Amino acid sequence: MASSLTKDSASTSGSEKTFFGHPRGLATLFMTEMWERFSYYGMRALLPLYLIAPNGLDMNPGTATAIYSVYLSLVYLLALPGGWFGDRVWGPRKTVAIAGGVIMLGHLTLALPWEGTFFAGLGLVAIGSGLLKSNISTMVGHLYDGPDDPRRDGGFTIFYMGINMGAFAAPLVIGTVGENVNWHLGFALAALGMGLGVAQFLLGTRHLNERSLIVPKPLSAVERASTLRKAMIWMAVAAVFYIGTVVTGVYTLNWLLVPITIAGLLIPVVVLTRIKRDKDLSAAEQSKMSGYIWFFVAAAIFWMIYDQGGSTLAIFAESSAENSVLGWDFPVSWYQSVNPVLIMALAPVFAAFWMALNRRGKEPSTIVKFSSGLVLVGASFFLFLMPLTIAGDGHKAAAMWLVAIYFVQTVAELTLSPVGLSVTTKMAPAKYASQMMGVWFLAVTAGDCTTGLLSIAGVELNGTGVVALQAALAVVAGVAIFMYRGKVKALMGNVR
Repeated sequence: MASSLTKDSASTSGSEKTFFGHPRGLATLFMTEMWERFSYYGMRALLPLYLIAPNGLDMNPGTATAIYSVYLSLVYLLALPGGWFGDRVWGPRKTVAIAGGVIMLGHLTLALPWEGTFFAGLGLVAIGSGLLKSNISTMVGHLYDGPDDPRRDGGFTIFYMGINMGAFAAPLVIGTVGENVNWHLGFALAALGMGLGVAQFLLGTRHLNERSLIVPKPLSAVERASTLRKAMIWMAVAAVFYIGTVVTGVYTLNWLLVPITIAGLLIPVVVLTRIKRDKDLSAAEQSKMSGYIWFFVAAAIFWMIYDQGGSTLAIFAESSAENSVLGWDFPVSWYQSVNPVLIMALAPVFAAFWMALNRRGKEPSTIVKFSSGLVLVGASFFLFLMPLTIAGDGHKAAAMWLVAIYFVQTVAELTLSPVGLSVTTKMAPAKYASQMMGVWFLAVTAGDCTTGLLSIAGVELNGTGVVALQAALAVVAGVAIFMYRGKVKALMGNVR
């Protein structure tokens, strides 16, 4: 990275280094996020394959999909308390440092060859990811002089490139080692990646803004004692309950999975209802929240389908796809590199395309982009019906069918996801401005929990009927938002 550091001619001292013209601290956060995503996506690419492998945990595909979906939902669900810890307890910088250590410990625990420690490792990675996710983005914002700093958007763009660089490299490295050498060595490589991220973060903290050390709204002594007491009570209740199920011999994995999936569906409803019913909100804010619920439900449907790229599609590829190109075989986990490399290639194209349309006054509205993303993700599952049919006839489906599905899903993501983030910030009530990004993550939680609950119920997500039903649901939702765009637009008020 040293070659990308240049002298900042605008600096008053004339000697302050920058990172592609941005504050030097961006390099620290860029590398931290890149290594964290390397560890996360590498482990994620291996997870469903390890769960179903005869030399892994040898589970059935339904259970593997349920575990995978519940794990993803937890990562996004825990982003809410993760942001709370940064705001109220440790401050962003300390929270990220601790989170990195927890993630590394989680991957090391996954590397141990026992089923019990494996699930403990998943829990640690989920907790660490939740702590890190919100706070590292907050620190990127701290590097700039408020929201009007002209470098701010560019800084976040560079930061998100780090995410996709890590996500692209991880399956190629960790996936190859995990599948072809040893599963647990692959998980250990994920721990090494996170360790490198933590090390360079600690070495580079001197370049970060001092605001990242501050706890914005620290808990009072009374609040701290009350919070700790409540946490201990809930932990004791959970411990007694699960010890009881084990002692009585009734415990199965569903005793853990079902409560999490139900919580992942109920918590978003509770959070949105609490905000919507807040008496402090103005009439305009109430209207915007009513409009936002449309986007939230649609986003949950989107992520329900999209996140199956790492579970349903990967498990299909393992058993029913010809994973080779021009006679060259490759590990199944490599499919998980398709999306990030497409994101890096297509994101600038989409940004330029929207800008060109905007200059001509023809850029689609937020509602049109959102509905288009839903229709496209539905189309990706209609496309999935082709390799499913081929496999149903006793043949192996070509790898390019899966690549085509990931391509359509990536286009859908670039159409919907940035718009979803933007509309969340624009429609957020002033009182909940800092919390609404966590609410957006809850849409991912709800979508993944729906997938998990279907898997637990024994629904075969690789079945043509279920795939077609999900595809139709997404298309219908997209068309419904488009048809009712006038009503939604009215609820959005001055947001466009």
